[in-house]
Amino acid sequence: MHCRPARTCFRLFCGLLLLGLGSAASAEERPEALLAALDAFPHAVQIANSRTAVVDYEVGLGAMQKHLGDWQFKRSRRVDGERVRYTWQITDGFSAEEVFTGLVGKVTALPDSERLFGCEGRACGNGAQWANRVFAQRVLYGRADAQRYEVYSVGGEGGYLVLAYAAARTSDRQYLHAEVIRLAPQLQE
Repeated sequence: MHCRPARTCFRLFCGLLLLGLGSAASAEERPEALLAALDAFPHAVQIANSRTAVVDYEVGLGAMQKHLGDWQFKRSRRVDGERVRYTWQITDGFSAEEVFTGLVGKVTALPDSERLFGCEGRACGNGAQWANRVFAQRVLYGRADAQRYEVYSVGGEGGYLVLAYAAARTSDRQYLHAEVIRLAPQLQE
C-alpha cells in the first residue's frame, strides 16, 4: 500500500526535521533530536525506548560472527556514557529500509559526522544475534537479506555515537532501532 500522498508527507516531514534541527537545536542536541523527531513520525509506532547510563557498552563495528562457539562482533569498541534508544515498528506501507535511509541521511548531514561501520543483508551476520543479544529486542529478528546497520561518530572525541539498525520480517512487520550514546569524557592519566 504505497500511496503517493504518504510519501510526500514523509519527505515534507524529513525536510521540516532538517530545518528544525538547523535552527532550533544546538550542536549537542542534534543526534538526540533526530530520534525524538522520528518518534513523532506518524508511521513509526514506538515499541520501546529507554535512557540509561552505560559502562563498557560494546558497540559493533563489524559483523556478528561465531568464533570458538561464541557469537561476537568481528570488531567493536567499548564506551561509557548515556544511551538513548528507541525501537519502532514502521507501518502504513513504509519500509524500515526507507526510514533507515532517511535517518542515516540526517545523521550524515550533522557537523563532524563520520561513518565508522555499515553493513547490509547477510554481510551483517546473524540477525537473531543482533535482535536478541545486541539490542535485546526480539521483534528485530527478520530476514537476513533485509537487515541494515550503520554506526556514526558525531562531534569527534567526547561527542556522540549514533547506531541505526533496520529489519523486516514481512512487508507488514518492518522495524527500526536507533541509539544515541553521548560519550563520557575520557579521563586523562
